[in-house]
Amino acid sequence: MTESQRAANLMDAQDKAVALFEEIERDLIRPGITEKTLNEEIYQLGFDRYGIKTHWHKRVIRSGPNTLMPFSENPPDRVIEENDILVVDLGPVFEKWEADFGRTYVLGTDEHKLKLRDALEPIWKSVKAKYRENPDMSGEQLYDIACEAATQDGWDFGADIAGHLVGHFPHERIPQDRISLYVAKGNKSTMNTAGRDGFKRHWILEIHLRDRVHKYGAFYEQLLTVD
Repeated sequence: MTESQRAANLMDAQDKAVALFEEIERDLIRPGITEKTLNEEIYQLGFDRYGIKTHWHKRVIRSGPNTLMPFSENPPDRVIEENDILVVDLGPVFEKWEADFGRTYVLGTDEHKLKLRDALEPIWKSVKAKYRENPDMSGEQLYDIACEAATQDGWDFGADIAGHLVGHFPHERIPQDRISLYVAKGNKSTMNTAGRDGFKRHWILEIHLRDRVHKYGAFYEQLLTVD
């Protein structure tokens, strides 16, 4: 398989994830149900419509104050409210190729939640542009750029990583290591390098924002290295 074929497979997986998220937003997201119920409905939709049997990481559905919790945490289940903010983060596997896709939704018209949600994509694009200027940068350098972009826009960066590898399932990992293959402090290695399989590594860029005043967070992620 060529490098271009691998990139095309990753983009195809992401395109399918985009379609899945469009259906989730249109048909499933609503107030009055719990995060757990929505999570179960999302799994069933993915299985029925797209044949998704495997998610390479846990499905994350968080609303309100739960949006502030780190990925590794498992906060108590919560009922989604009328005027809520909601994060959906999925890692569906399509024909052995991983997607990793995250979006933030606002139910209602709260101006502060809408402002936070609407800040995500422009910041993501600005960080990507900085990466494109220097694809040989390290994971730590890109993490610092993401944090600075959030701060300049008036937010706190809400996580200890700003991305990670993605690839053919299961992608390359180092057990108990949350630095070497992540966009994170301490990763001094260039992101523009080959993996153990000899192929170019592909990366996800994550933007985690926190509204320090109103006490909720927002999230946006997708492929960084494939257009």
